[in-house]
Amino acid sequence: MDSLVVNPANDRHGELENETAAIARLFALRETHMRNLTKDLVAKGEIFEPPLVYPEGDKFIIADGNRRTTCLKLLASPKRAPTVELQQFFAEQKKAWNGKLPDRIQCQVETDRDRVDDILFRRHTGSQNGVGQSTWDDRMKNNFVVRTGKGTGTNVADEIEKRLAAAGLLPKKKIPRSNMNRLLSAEAIRNRLGFSIRKGKFEYLRNEDSVRNALHRVADDLSSGKLTLNDIWDTEKKLAYVDGLDHEGVLPTVADAPKKPASPPATPAPPKPTPAPKPTARINLIPHIEYGVVWVGRLQRHHAIWEELQFKLELSEHPNAISVLFRVLLELSVDNYIAQTNLTTVNDGDKLAKKILKAAEDLHAQGKITAKYRDVFRKAQNMDALISTDTLNRYVHSPQFAPSPEHLKAMWDTLGEFVVLCLNA
Repeated sequence: MDSLVVNPANDRHGELENETAAIARLFALRETHMRNLTKDLVAKGEIFEPPLVYPEGDKFIIADGNRRTTCLKLLASPKRAPTVELQQFFAEQKKAWNGKLPDRIQCQVETDRDRVDDILFRRHTGSQNGVGQSTWDDRMKNNFVVRTGKGTGTNVADEIEKRLAAAGLLPKKKIPRSNMNRLLSAEAIRNRLGFSIRKGKFEYLRNEDSVRNALHRVADDLSSGKLTLNDIWDTEKKLAYVDGLDHEGVLPTVADAPKKPASPPATPAPPKPTPAPKPTARINLIPHIEYGVVWVGRLQRHHAIWEELQFKLELSEHPNAISVLFRVLLELSVDNYIAQTNLTTVNDGDKLAKKILKAAEDLHAQGKITAKYRDVFRKAQNMDALISTDTLNRYVHSPQFAPSPEHLKAMWDTLGEFVVLCLNA
């Protein structure tokens, strides 16, 4: 049991920092299920299905069976439970265990991580109110797809091979397609290599030659064995590899923007189409679209706040909670940018307004935002601006200030791009 690690990158919640955070998140997601499963384990005195694990150093990471193993770990050490109530619950259940608690359990050990993902892909079919395996919801399934590249409907590796073959850039050895799909499973990483997969179609975002050269390097690293599955197993490792390519000058840059095609000759105006149906009213602060944020473990709280703002809190019902969380997300995102870029212009005593402006100035200097967008943050230092730091402060501190849903939406629509860039630093 001491050799088993509850997976910080469990697809139920996405990547977290460590085992302790993963245990807490399992209870935050489904405390009732976890309690029911614990009672079942105590009543039966055994685990009916061995956890699926893979080795990492002298430990074994749990790929499937995190709930079962967590319950056993907390029965052995109730003080590790995330709340006082849960600590009391596990202490009581520990007394009810018949005999000695196991310090060893049988596991299914797989060293091939592709096989691990294939097994996961075929499981999770029913919950039985928490006693059986809990079925993944849409967000959990999306976490799995983003992490592995499986089940997307578009084979990214196949699309890349076609283009490299047409340009005579295929490496001599076979490309491990599953590894390439895993590396390029997130849209944000694909964008850094100069292409996108939108609505199932491959699209160049940069000059085709520069993109193909970058993809040729990736294909060559994969086929030669220089880049292995262990090197791209989680988001942190994927980003480390892509950052390395960036430092070497392999990735396409803004200077490689594709040339705009010549304007076609004028044609008669087509008949006016039937008016499109009116869009559905926006319920949450963050629209239900994919923003391409790469959710690494250090962003666990940022991710939790983002999920609440995008899917849980409603503008009509929770404007005060939304306004406060929005400000927290903005500040945490800016702090992430400062830390990840080692921004030396920021001083310890700088208030949020200055930190936002300095981050915006740096983003502009790096060519990631336009001068016009940077000027939004210069104006935001003024109290009369629509998007002002004074407004953000009053959201939190003023007893008279009442945030309106329309104003909140306007602020997100202006600051959303900035928040995403700070999170992806």
